[in-house]
Amino acid sequence: MKNYKLIFAVITVALVWGTTFLAIRVAVQTIPAWFVAGIRQFLASVIMLIVLLSRKEFKWIGWKNLGYQIIFSSLMLIVANGMTTVAEETVSSSLASLISASSPILVFLGSVAIGLQKFSFKAFLGVLMCFSGILFIFWDGIKDLANPDYRMGIIFLFCAIAGWASGTIFTKKLNIQSGNISLNLFYQFLFAGIVQIIFAFIFSSHYNFENWTLKSISAMIYLSVFGSVAAFFAFHYALTKISPVQVSILAYINTIIAIFLGWLIMDENITIKFILAAILIIMGIFIINYKPEMFRKQKAG
Repeated sequence: MKNYKLIFAVITVALVWGTTFLAIRVAVQTIPAWFVAGIRQFLASVIMLIVLLSRKEFKWIGWKNLGYQIIFSSLMLIVANGMTTVAEETVSSSLASLISASSPILVFLGSVAIGLQKFSFKAFLGVLMCFSGILFIFWDGIKDLANPDYRMGIIFLFCAIAGWASGTIFTKKLNIQSGNISLNLFYQFLFAGIVQIIFAFIFSSHYNFENWTLKSISAMIYLSVFGSVAAFFAFHYALTKISPVQVSILAYINTIIAIFLGWLIMDENITIKFILAAILIIMGIFIINYKPEMFRKQKAG
């Protein structure tokens, strides 16, 4: 009998995380990026608190665990998510999604550097393909880097993937048990939301709330409810049914969806070289992560 809950969870993760880059691009059209990121995470923390209270699971997690959650939140929400949001003020959603898709390169190289993973010819080939893909991205657009706003957007994107990679490596290195996912998420979302809203008032040159359009506000709420809460729940449900390696395949689908939606809805320019770059990066990441068990059914526990 088919597990329809699993199918729904997988489809949710693939579709929702594939749409977040577009939603961010829509949100930052009239709302300063740090407000988008901060309100998104703070609203997500409120939703998580309601869930925890309804389940009677809300409690103090202790200073040590709180310290871990603050580190995760800083790297993966404040830096990775926050800087991706800031970057999309000047960079297209399709380009942001493609550069973000290359984060496993840094995860792999960082893991090799600290001895968590061994280097291999297969991995070297994958890294080479990824870098070739990144070269294709900037082949014709190198002159665009002369634009300071665009250049800062690209720098923010690379800072974002460095933050995501660092958070992933930190998790691997410490081998921390997930515990109560909802509880940990609440503290992560709350910390990130507060810090990012403070950043919004400090770094936003203008934040006239009257200029915020309904379309941008709706995109921000979508990011919070679906991008931060629903997709994460679906992701962790999928992890209980299939292997992490199999779930990782969703990252490739997310990128394809994000590029397609950017072209379809935002009329973003997609060139042949951009498509070649996407193919090279996705194939490179696949080669780095490939394991035979990716396509095997996981035995029931």
